[in-house]
Formats: sequence, C-alpha cells, structure tokens
Amino acid sequence: MVKYGYMDLIEALRLQVEWGADEALLDAPQDRRAAAPAASASAPVQAGPAAGRVHAPRHVARHATVLPAGPAQAAKVAEGCESLEALQAALAGFTGCALRDTATQLVFADGAADARLVVVGEAPGAEEDRAGRPFVGPAGQLLDKMLGSIGLDRATVRIINTVPWRPPGDRPPTEAEVAVCLPFLLRHIALVRPRALLLLGAVAARAVLPEPERGLGIRRLRGAWRQVEIPGLAAPIPCLPSYHPAYLLRMPSAKAEAWRDLLQLREFLELLSTQG
Repeated sequence: MVKYGYMDLIEALRLQVEWGADEALLDAPQDRRAAAPAASASAPVQAGPAAGRVHAPRHVARHATVLPAGPAQAAKVAEGCESLEALQAALAGFTGCALRDTATQLVFADGAADARLVVVGEAPGAEEDRAGRPFVGPAGQLLDKMLGSIGLDRATVRIINTVPWRPPGDRPPTEAEVAVCLPFLLRHIALVRPRALLLLGAVAARAVLPEPERGLGIRRLRGAWRQVEIPGLAAPIPCLPSYHPAYLLRMPSAKAEAWRDLLQLREFLELLSTQG
C-alpha cells in the first residue's frame, strides 16, 4: 500500500487546482481501488431498447459531429444557423473548442431575443457554469445594478459572452479559444439585430473591434463609440467598450469612468427612442 505524506497531499491538491478542479462534485471521496460490487443474482434483467443505454453528460450532444478546432470550420457551422434556437443547438453539438470538455454545460445567453442592446462579456465563471446563464455571480449582480441605473434590465437586453464555456479555473480565454468561438458570437449578434453593443472588458473589445484597435487596452478603448461591421447586418453597428463588472469589483476607483460610459449609453438609447 502506498502511503502519502501531508506535503504529498498538498502538492496533489495544488496540481488539481492548476488543472481547474476548484470544486468537489461528491460529498465523499471515492475509493477507486476497491473492487466493484458484484451484480445480485436476484436482480431483474432489464429488457427492451432501454437496456444498456448510456446517458451522455448534459453538456455533450449525443450525436455531435467531431470537427477540427478552427475558426473556418466554426464560421461554416455558424453561417448555417437561421435562428437563435439553431445557433444554440449548433453550439451544443460543436466539438471544435476544447473548453466544452472541461465545462459543466454551455452558457448560451440571457435576455430578450430582439433586444436593442446586446451586452457582450468575457466567459462564464463557476456560478454561470452551474446555472447555465451568463452574469449570475457577483459580477452579474453588479451588472444588473449598472443596467438598472440607466433604466434597463436583463429582460430587455441580450447578454452573451465572447466564449460560451467556462475556462478551467476561471482563467481568461486564450486567443485561439476566442478565435474559434468568434463566428458564433458574431452570428448571435446578427440574429438579434440590435441597435448597439456594449463590450465589457478587454476580451470582448478585442474580439469584436477591428485592427488596429484590437491591440489596445480597455483603458484606452473605453468610453468612445466605434462603428463595427458584423457579418449578416446591412450596416455597421455602434459599439461602446467599457470595463467588465468583475474588474470594477476589484478596482472600485474605476466605477466613475464606468458611470460616464453608462450615461453615454443612456443618451444614445434615448436618441434611438426619439427616432423610432
């Protein structure tokens, strides 16, 4: 029998955290060295088509087509979606992004399907991964307050993330992960057909904005409207980059700048209302 010391166990836990295992799914540890219990001789044998059925995890489509991980393949899948329902189903079956293998489930969107404003975040966190909805943790609670301060709520806007699966350990998504998910994000925006975008954080801003602004930091990007072309939309759409609510929780001093961004957004939406 192999005996583990205290420091060995600490190192094993540290390795699991580095791999993204930050929560326990069972109440008690499993002894995987123990022999599996023998089947009872008196147990009835299940007959019919249900016998031997294997249930797939809820975040893995049973008949998913394995696709190469690449933006070109993702764009081909996304372009074929003519509705939000079709887009969600395509994402659920898309295997070209490795994040889906470590996430609990797909986090697709929240809010109105025909919203004037689409709010784009970064990626789901642990609470969003469990709930299957974007922005439900502390950053989401702050976002709700920010929207409420200018007369909006999540029922009247559309909230999506640049990457729809949680990265392990809540790390930022890599450039490759953003690139392979970007066609789905752009198609989502095109299907909603909003009048404006609110890009929260550097990941969302760099994904949506064109070069050379894509290489700038969020402090230089925030607070200024840009016109961005979205495939599938006839005209460029106004985009306003601002700070991510998670950043504002860490840096409360930036809330004054974020408030000025919200005032700009409110003024723009009020102008749209007068134009009809």
